[in-house]
Amino acid sequence: MSDVTAAMPEWEKRFRAPRVGLPEWAEDAPQRCLFVSNATGTYELYAWDRTTGERRQATDRPNGTTEGTLSRDGEWVWWFSDTDGDEFGVWMRQPFGGGEDEPATPGLDASYPAGLALGADGTVVIGRSTDDEGTSVHVVRPGAAPVEIYRHAESAGVGDLSEDGSLLVIEHTEHGDAMHGALRVVRLDGSTVAELDDSRGGTEELGLDCLGFAPVAGDTRLLVGHQRAGRWLPMVWDVTTGEETALAIDLPGDVSAEWYPDGSALLVVHSYQARSEMFRYALTGPAAGALLRLETPQGTVSNATARPDGSVEYLWSSAQLPPVVRSTTGDIVLEAPGLKAPASVPVEDVWVDGPGGPVHALVQKPEGDGPFPTVFEVHGGPAWHDSDAFAAGPAAWVDHGFAVVRLNYRGSTGYGREWTDALKHRVGLIELEDVAAVREWAVGSGLADPAKLVLSGGSWGGYLTLLGLGTQPTAWTAGLAAVPVADYVASYTDEMEALKSLDRTLFGGSPAEVPERYEASSPITYVERVTAPVYLSAGMNDPRCPIRQIDNYVERLVSLGKVHEVYRYDAGHGSLVVEERIKQVRLELAFAMKHAR
Repeated sequence: MSDVTAAMPEWEKRFRAPRVGLPEWAEDAPQRCLFVSNATGTYELYAWDRTTGERRQATDRPNGTTEGTLSRDGEWVWWFSDTDGDEFGVWMRQPFGGGEDEPATPGLDASYPAGLALGADGTVVIGRSTDDEGTSVHVVRPGAAPVEIYRHAESAGVGDLSEDGSLLVIEHTEHGDAMHGALRVVRLDGSTVAELDDSRGGTEELGLDCLGFAPVAGDTRLLVGHQRAGRWLPMVWDVTTGEETALAIDLPGDVSAEWYPDGSALLVVHSYQARSEMFRYALTGPAAGALLRLETPQGTVSNATARPDGSVEYLWSSAQLPPVVRSTTGDIVLEAPGLKAPASVPVEDVWVDGPGGPVHALVQKPEGDGPFPTVFEVHGGPAWHDSDAFAAGPAAWVDHGFAVVRLNYRGSTGYGREWTDALKHRVGLIELEDVAAVREWAVGSGLADPAKLVLSGGSWGGYLTLLGLGTQPTAWTAGLAAVPVADYVASYTDEMEALKSLDRTLFGGSPAEVPERYEASSPITYVERVTAPVYLSAGMNDPRCPIRQIDNYVERLVSLGKVHEVYRYDAGHGSLVVEERIKQVRLELAFAMKHAR
């Protein structure tokens, strides 16, 4: 270990330690893989030939690259080229072994990506979204110009292409409910083969998710995620006959699945109470209908894939132990060279009675006796959840003597459909009721010092932070809001079109249609009530939480003489550059140490 590394704080090592993502493999050339790594200090795509062992950095851009895939034959690396994180761009490709990048779909203008499917014969299906034209789907055959086969003003996307390339799934929200999608199966000329819409035209809050066609030529079975039992479960839908086959999966939480490569079984990932586990579900043979547990340590499986040899590779971590790519064979599949991330402390589970039901919180705390200065780290999404998974940010707070409380408020996934859907119309305010209940528990239990409480979050969590500082002004000592929604009406005006659709679903309309709901849920409405010092950070090219609406909020802070700091950086909705992320954490730590220690 070098002197520089030895002197480096543990929290910085966790950010700087190189990481690798789960390798994706080419369907017809499984020895060729693509993975994401920050080995150079910026997250980029890497090509990996498992036969020779060669690993090659495929992309190299100042603000990083994480969106990519392989052609089915493994001959091409596809990657999405935007400008400094603005998520607006075009697909590029390069030979797997290296070479010049070239436009992958000449003739299609830049857009926000809305799905991609690559066929075995070189046919490509591209989903695009723009602010003026909604969503469109285009078929690009080898040597031919793109052909548009679908367009709609509401959000939609490419689901999957059948094994023989004749059928395509489009996930759409034509009924106007962006939280509960429907499925349409079409031929590549755009003609409809089958429809499945559990929302019944937007009248019921039930969604569907395309999980993929069976990987067998001529097989028209589609794996579909549904919410009919009040949580996500998979079923098999034959899009030709219309037959729907329920699966005997009696697990209490959300369940997702993907096909094993031969179509004989499903790889099931079960998420429940902030942890996950894996199973093999046999579809054929004497064990048909049986659910076989695949042993994994307690923690979180953030991604998994079944390999042609029947093994499963998965990315696992816990709050205490950093991520590693494992295999059910017992092997470590892929490791990044160099510095290893130090471990942190495990989480403790806490259940708190909230106004909408029990709220699950994950607590990490430093050595010693409380009460501690405490950071309430509020996750983004909102359709997401905190889990028992490794995160360098919370670990840094613990290293500096703070307890960290992360909670899965109403709106979070993993606790049933009603919990996820509960935040409609009183957006933000409902989530903050759950935050307030957990705060009361933390103070009452002796964990948290009531005079040293930091509300913190990024994206939707940053939005809740600013809204919480204004609606609960006496509850918080300081606030840290990264890439937040700060002025909801201005944010709606400037954000990418798909998020406008989501906002209309959450609020029950646009700002012009339900202005009182947007006003009640917008942080800028309550800026005069803010008493705690506020730290804001924002990406200058962010299409999700655009910079203008954050500037509006900052101008109000300035005019009111509120204590605040602002940090703007040249990226989108967060940074893929390790040193930039460390800089931001340093600034957050310094602000909290100044105002809440």
